[in-house]
Amino acid sequence: MKKINELKLLVSWEEVKEKIKETNIELTDADLNYQPGQAEAFLDHLSHKMKRNRDEIRSWIESISANKGKAS
Repeated sequence: MKKINELKLLVSWEEVKEKIKETNIELTDADLNYQPGQAEAFLDHLSHKMKRNRDEIRSWIESISANKGKAS
């Protein structure tokens, strides 16, 4: 059973990560090291790094996975 707090990605994490890196050069591979089952810790880390709340980060990542274009 999938955990409710996991990210809902429509494409692979690698694709999402590359889109994020295209427009967010301040984020490193270490910052974007997402592992299934670790969504909460990952979102906490990015929310601190990007100075946004966790729900905004989750929505942003999930919207990137739903779009075929670049991260905005």
